[in-house]
Amino acid sequence: MASPDLNTALGSLTLRSPLVAASGTVGSVWEWAEVADVSVFGAAVAKSVAPEPWPGLVAPRMAPIATGMLNGIGIQNPGISAWVEDMQPRIKKSKVPVWGSAVGGDPEGFAIVAKELSGAGVAAVEVNLSCPNLDDGAMFSFDAARSRSVIEAVVAATDLPVGAKLSPNTPDPVAVATACIEAGANHLVLTNTALGFGVDTESRRPLISGAVGGYSGPGLKPLSLRCVYEVGRSLPGVPIVGCGGVATGRDVVEYLLAGASAVAIGTTLLGEPKAGVRIRKELVAVMDRIGVERTGDLVGKVEPW
Repeated sequence: MASPDLNTALGSLTLRSPLVAASGTVGSVWEWAEVADVSVFGAAVAKSVAPEPWPGLVAPRMAPIATGMLNGIGIQNPGISAWVEDMQPRIKKSKVPVWGSAVGGDPEGFAIVAKELSGAGVAAVEVNLSCPNLDDGAMFSFDAARSRSVIEAVVAATDLPVGAKLSPNTPDPVAVATACIEAGANHLVLTNTALGFGVDTESRRPLISGAVGGYSGPGLKPLSLRCVYEVGRSLPGVPIVGCGGVATGRDVVEYLLAGASAVAIGTTLLGEPKAGVRIRKELVAVMDRIGVERTGDLVGKVEPW
């Protein structure tokens, strides 16, 4: 069989590959791009940035566990003005489309970041709805109305495609996903890390300073796949980036079958920055073995019992 067609449609975006480097795992993209072959990726998402500098949490902020890792960085970032000053010339030279990631304490804060990201030359804006609302500490993605208000504000602030990134802990992901699409999101990103906890038996302290943090790794895949599957069935045709526990080409195919059009790789890239080349080869091998010529022919094609 000839080489398969990996071009991927994601709403108004066309990607040269369904592989996306996930936010938070490839820094500001350029650092990772110095060691990795980024040509196998359709896009790479920079670490989230806020309207003003956020100091993040004190160390320890990351901890390996048997099936992945816990992290509680606290979204440390320099603020959007400093980020744009540093990143704008780098984005112009990038060999992979860069997506920005916006966080904020309220819809207006998200909108400020989105507007500045647009001027920096990013190809899309990912909205990190797993960011806590500062009024009560609950995630925006836990509430459909709050998520809608954020996406509406961001869509009004930029002409770029907007992606809404939800938490797997969202009580009703279909309701929140629906609100985001109705508010103008181009696509959904399912999902961010799950809430997790670990403790050191010697010191009796939590593994990370914030105690509860984000769990990522192989164990996250069934949780994220469930969100992709349920949202995909409830909202047929809505573009989805599947994300969570991706380590092999077979994982990518699972996400595509469940309903994703593109698939983000996160924690794997921390330990194996060059994993994209391997995963792409594995993806092509699986497609060849099952006789599929285009990744688009896999999207949402899971068969019921």
